[in-house]
Amino acid sequence: MRFDILTIFPGLFSSFLSHGILGRSIERGLIDIRLVNIRDFTDDPHRSTDDKPYGGGAGMVMTPGPVFRALDAVKRESENSSVILLSPQGKRFDQSLAWKLAGFDQLILICGRYEGVDERIRLGYADMEISIGDYILNGGETGAMVIIEAVSRLVPGVLGTDKSSKEDTFENGLLKYPQYTRPKVFNGMHVPDVLLSGDHERIRIWRRTESIKKTCRNRPDLIKKADLTKEDLLILKRQKDLASVLDADKND
Repeated sequence: MRFDILTIFPGLFSSFLSHGILGRSIERGLIDIRLVNIRDFTDDPHRSTDDKPYGGGAGMVMTPGPVFRALDAVKRESENSSVILLSPQGKRFDQSLAWKLAGFDQLILICGRYEGVDERIRLGYADMEISIGDYILNGGETGAMVIIEAVSRLVPGVLGTDKSSKEDTFENGLLKYPQYTRPKVFNGMHVPDVLLSGDHERIRIWRRTESIKKTCRNRPDLIKKADLTKEDLLILKRQKDLASVLDADKND
């Protein structure tokens, strides 16, 4: 899978792309990430990429010319590519959208800066406008990193096993169950006996129960949207501390 990142600060990605799973995946050729410096496509001696907004207002706006020329220079590997504008006005990024993006052969990410980008960039080129959350950052580079990491995990071979990504938080609409490793006792806190039992069915039920409990406690909004099985509903009914979540769900 190929990512093309359009940015005025390509140096921000150096460390991000050279470590961990992402760095190894790039070395193995599973992922191809190319940095495109928008300043290389300016036509003035100062390499300017911004100007004052028409109509007045604080701050500066990214001009369309350099971004359009940068986009024209990016080679589309196939028709199965998508141009994404990182913007706080965009659709909120989540795991289901990550899976959708993982279906493309190439993603071209435009990282905005300043007070935003000229609207003609969105109208003329962007296939999607995506936000990573309801807050403001200094630029789209952080959002691009989030999308690259989340989508890359879904590329076959990146995690070594497809099972790893399928058991992640949000993959089944719920938060992930608690995890433990050695030692069995640490600072007086014990690993639950069921995880040491070797009984795979008991472990499965425990993990599902803990997943549901954690979701109700930390993200009750997800429970209302989750595709719960009959077993899940029975688990919910057994948990006295989750009764309020069930009642709220019924009232909605």
